Amino acid sequence: MSNTHLPKITIIGAGASGLFCASLLGQQGFDVTVIDNGKKPGRKILMSGGGYCNFTNLNIDSQHYLSQNPHFCKSALKRFSQWDFIELVQRHDIAYHEKELGQLFCNEGAQSIVAMLLAECQSGQVNFSMQTELLDVFATSSGFKLTTTKGMIYTDKLIIATGGLSMPKLGTTPIGYKIAESFSVPIVPVRAGLVPFTLQPTLRDHLAKLTGIAIEAEVAVKQQCFKGNILFTHRGISGPAILQLSNYWQMGETIHINLLPNIDLPTFFIEQRDQAANQQLKTVLAKLLPKRLIDCLIQLQMIVDLPLKQLNIKQQQSLITALTDWQITPNGTEGYRTAEVTLGGVDTNYLSSKTMAVKNEPNLYFIGEVVDVTGWLGGYNFQWAWSSAFACASELVTSYRSKKK
Repeated sequence: MSNTHLPKITIIGAGASGLFCASLLGQQGFDVTVIDNGKKPGRKILMSGGGYCNFTNLNIDSQHYLSQNPHFCKSALKRFSQWDFIELVQRHDIAYHEKELGQLFCNEGAQSIVAMLLAECQSGQVNFSMQTELLDVFATSSGFKLTTTKGMIYTDKLIIATGGLSMPKLGTTPIGYKIAESFSVPIVPVRAGLVPFTLQPTLRDHLAKLTGIAIEAEVAVKQQCFKGNILFTHRGISGPAILQLSNYWQMGETIHINLLPNIDLPTFFIEQRDQAANQQLKTVLAKLLPKRLIDCLIQLQMIVDLPLKQLNIKQQQSLITALTDWQITPNGTEGYRTAEVTLGGVDTNYLSSKTMAVKNEPNLYFIGEVVDVTGWLGGYNFQWAWSSAFACASELVTSYRSKKK
């Protein structure tokens, strides 16, 4: 496709969705410029998955996403699936492996994905303006005028791929939300997602002795339940299961923790009475849980410290309840500083689910994390970035071709 008469497209944000969208449009011949306030593109990608980038998941499904409109993500996820992105990764000879629950990670690190996206952009002759801060956006008769720290930019189409507020050390800003509001697009209230819990001071001081201990547990709030590792930290509790739960938790709610989801405790106690009735209860429980955790639960008076043979039926039932339904009311979360994503964002009722365009401003698009679509931990948010970028790029290509006919 020749550049002649093609609209000029500016993308704000050199993250996952912005880079992918730019590459798709550039390769179709569009004049694409990506603006970002950072020094290098793909900074959050490099930080993701412990530096190995959990770039998608084999089990992508709309039920793994949170949004005020749970149906909004379906169209984009269907049109560009995990299999489509995996094909691109394979085309670039990037070695990857599957971890638990369908999570896919790069073997050689997240830089592989950034290099792939930049190579795709280069083949589309995408322009980059890094260390450029967007200050304001104005609609014109033919598009938009952007005020930046490096001067004015005029563009026909504007794509906002600014991400959320998580990881502020990477220079995240609320500019995407401000742009939406300036065009009368509401913002669903934002908060930190996939984030560790902090605890009330008294409980935090008790559990601080457990810092670094991880166990498999089942955690629940309301009707939502996740099974996986939980990690005790000096500030509270973290780990994959806790991060998943944080998306569904609201301030003041109690979370329920089953410390032994894989153990039939009544049967266990029957067996132990036959084998080790004279042992202290804490010694018996040490076969199932870390000793430090047991000592802590004794201090919290959740476990009685006596020989197993002295444990009566009522005490045993109380103990089983304590171990399988430990109820904690978090003090809050660690906030955006350690959050992996931002919940909430641009109201999907004002966007086309097929094209990501603002319904009453057809030359303006929002893609990726800035939109009120948040995935589970495990590659779901990256897939939303790829899928929403593809939906946006496809619409621009299709609309241009239909006008040309």
